[in-house]
Amino acid sequence: MNSVDPASTKLLTFNQRSASEDLGCRRGDFSRKHYGSVELLISSDADGAIQRAGRFRVENGSLDETSDYTPGTWRRTDVHLENPEYHTRWFFKYFLGKVHQNYVGTDAEKNPFYLSVVLSDQNNQRVPQYRAILWRKTGTLKISLPYSPTKTLSVKSILSAMNMDRFEKGPREILNPEIQKDLLVLEEQEGSVNFKFGVLFARDGQLTDDEMFSNEMGSESFDKFLNLLGDTVTLQGWAGYRGGLDTKNDTTGIKSIYTVYQGHELMFHVSTMLPYSKENKQQVERKRHIGNDIVTIVFQEGDDASSSFKPSMIRSHFTHIFALVRYNSQNDSYRLKIFSEESVPLFGPPLPSPPVFTDHHEFRDFLLVKLINGEKATLETPTFAQKRQRTLDMLIRSLYQDLMPDLHKNMLNRRSFSDVLPESPKSARKKEEARQAEFVRIGQALKLKTIVRGDAPTSLVTTGLCRKEPWESQPFCSTFPYEIVCADSWGQSLLAATDAAGVMLLDGKTLPPVQVFDRTMVVKQMHVLEPQDLLITRADKGKDARLYVFRLSTMKRGLEERQLVRSKCDSRENKLEKTKGCHLYSINTHHGSELRIVAAIRNKLLLITRKHPRFEGFSAVAPGAESPVEEFQYIREICLCDPPVVMALVDGPTGENDNMICVAYKHQFDLINESTGDAYRLHHVDANRVNFVAAIDVYEDGEAGLLLCYNYVCYYKKVCPFNGSTPMIQSNTSDFHFSWNQMPNAIVCAFPYILAFTTDSIEIRLVVNGNLVYTAVVPELQLTSSRVSVISGVDAICTRRDCDLLRTLL
Repeated sequence: MNSVDPASTKLLTFNQRSASEDLGCRRGDFSRKHYGSVELLISSDADGAIQRAGRFRVENGSLDETSDYTPGTWRRTDVHLENPEYHTRWFFKYFLGKVHQNYVGTDAEKNPFYLSVVLSDQNNQRVPQYRAILWRKTGTLKISLPYSPTKTLSVKSILSAMNMDRFEKGPREILNPEIQKDLLVLEEQEGSVNFKFGVLFARDGQLTDDEMFSNEMGSESFDKFLNLLGDTVTLQGWAGYRGGLDTKNDTTGIKSIYTVYQGHELMFHVSTMLPYSKENKQQVERKRHIGNDIVTIVFQEGDDASSSFKPSMIRSHFTHIFALVRYNSQNDSYRLKIFSEESVPLFGPPLPSPPVFTDHHEFRDFLLVKLINGEKATLETPTFAQKRQRTLDMLIRSLYQDLMPDLHKNMLNRRSFSDVLPESPKSARKKEEARQAEFVRIGQALKLKTIVRGDAPTSLVTTGLCRKEPWESQPFCSTFPYEIVCADSWGQSLLAATDAAGVMLLDGKTLPPVQVFDRTMVVKQMHVLEPQDLLITRADKGKDARLYVFRLSTMKRGLEERQLVRSKCDSRENKLEKTKGCHLYSINTHHGSELRIVAAIRNKLLLITRKHPRFEGFSAVAPGAESPVEEFQYIREICLCDPPVVMALVDGPTGENDNMICVAYKHQFDLINESTGDAYRLHHVDANRVNFVAAIDVYEDGEAGLLLCYNYVCYYKKVCPFNGSTPMIQSNTSDFHFSWNQMPNAIVCAFPYILAFTTDSIEIRLVVNGNLVYTAVVPELQLTSSRVSVISGVDAICTRRDCDLLRTLL
């Protein structure tokens, strides 16, 4: 992590309500707390016969009484395009038309791969960094690496960061500028920038697709809905995205509905606008287009009590998502229900509860984002993923065969494992300069051609709603003169530990910081537990390190009465004696559970609990009971094979001999049973170098799971069911992983988001599927504190380069 100038430190804050009742980072319970009613619907034919295939998941936005949200108050900040092309199509955005390096090699299994590397500025924030794309038949891997003017970056080190250390043939640089055209084709395999969606009109009582496709005309409410979707365009001579429709001879109708949304061109295949045939009852021409759309909107007339649509009514092996729309003329509102084929991964935004929209523009935003996200999610299903992988494999092998003669003829291996060249190389060789000029010219021509063709992810346009994003930061404290080591929120204030000035209390206003402990208390870790009236700290270093516990109410009273600043000597009565030498500790984060602390002393774990947890607040403090040390008891010691680097407490479903401790060391994550000390291998990290970041306990439908974060990877591992004291750890269909674009220094979970704090950015993804939502560039960023609260959601405070403390409540 880049060092922060102690004289110029800023704090940042992030703010949004947690969607979960008790823990903002819970991935699970999505069927009740986030995605409404998500149940599996077995499709059946009109006569009631169960089909062998075509099981659908229905999302109905059913009311969850435990949720804090009310309709219309939260969905504006939940409506986001997932994996937006402008953030994910790196080759087009950062590489094409700029000097960069491309390499080719074969891995240990003799499969060809390509590596592209560019030195670029991060979103014009004056943060230079290397971006690298690894092209393989299984897909692309993208990472960002920090730039150092004194340390050049080799190809070998880049591949090692991508967990690729063994090759059949080492990578050699490709000097031919035409390679850009082929790599652009590889990137375009990730999916189309533009989309075509079906729109099927169904009258009240219609139960078969033949009936629905035979509607020659729509209705007044249907026309109103089409006008909301987009503009009516004449197809003949149409020069925009056509979505497979005929724009020359009117064979697919005379008009259609078209719109542009956040840089995406959308063409709708509207059943009543496609050719109608009185002789053909099946309306093959209409089914040919709508039946081959991945996503179809079904606009059904009639009230909610009338016969409702089921996916089994449509005979299509291609359509994976149906969006059922009903219009209520009495209150001028739209109701939405989503059917997704069961293999389609979860995608947002979640439906509001109830899924009724009275604001039509808001409904349009929500629906279009849901449709686009749905099609992207469908492309990740086995059916589409296998097709894409076969195509990618064929393209990569074909390109490799074409390159083989040049690889031998031009002796490109001379530049093998060379240092990556910066964008403005110092080389004065005219031949190299001429090659780079031609390289840039060809790349820029390709970029222009892609833009003119309408296939370029160039737009940064947001939705039409005037809304504040939940991760938008706000100033908390300006020009704090010290570097913060650790901190935690205390009410609306921040308790911050510094090496230079001890522990300070900042209220985020113009008032000067108040010193709580002097510099003799060298605090390296802390937790403020307001419901339990506790402050827990780990102070000092090495053999002298200990855990200290304080009553917040006593500290508050001392501040109000302007008593002397506490020192290490004043805090002797607050030491937990058996914790000498503690280098790391962790607490359980679930409200309502017994407070448990695990302290790591070299390779020994010390488990501590509180005898009488205080949930009553400050008023319950007994007179004279200044120190809460006597309320803690030591349960047991557990020996490990190595000192832990990361720890997390995992609550068992019963709390009776099934609580666990997740520890990370060496190249693995293990689960330790608190009662027996037995260790179970949870996950092995197959990488030469491991940078452990975090282990975060999450729950899915009441069963324990963990987010294991290391290097560029975030891995979700379900730990269920518990069998007595033994967790059944095995591969599970719910297990998944995703990669960050930059290596995180810290992770914060705030359902439905998971945030990675890197050296220069905050990368925001969704917990349920790992999809990227947004990347915020914050130069020289450092997470100072984060806390999950029932009342305030997630409170995260950061320091950044330009003299502020920034705060975000999520």
